[in-house]
Amino acid sequence: MIRDALSMSAATITLMTAGCVTVTAALAPGAAAVRIVRSEADVASCTAVGNVRQPPDQNVDMRNLTVGVGGDTLFVTEGLSNHYIVAGVAYRCSK
Repeated sequence: MIRDALSMSAATITLMTAGCVTVTAALAPGAAAVRIVRSEADVASCTAVGNVRQPPDQNVDMRNLTVGVGGDTLFVTEGLSNHYIVAGVAYRCSK
C-alpha cells in the first residue's frame, strides 16, 4: 500500500514538473546577431520590415522570427517580462 502511494506521488511530481522544462530551439543563421531594443530612439534611423509575434501555444525565439522577415534588430512592443518577448517590430538597421 505504501509502495503504491509512493509510486503515485512520484508520477504526480513528474507530470507536474514536465511543463516546467525549457527547450532551447536552434537559432536560424544570423539570429544570434539580432539586437533586441526597447527604446524607439534605437530604431529611429532604421527601416521597419515587419511585425513579429509569438505563435499561439509555442515558444519561438523572437530572433528567428526577426531574421525571417529580413530584420537585424527587434524593437519589443509587448513582453511578459524582460526575458519573454510576446511581440515586436523587426527593423533593418545595418547599412
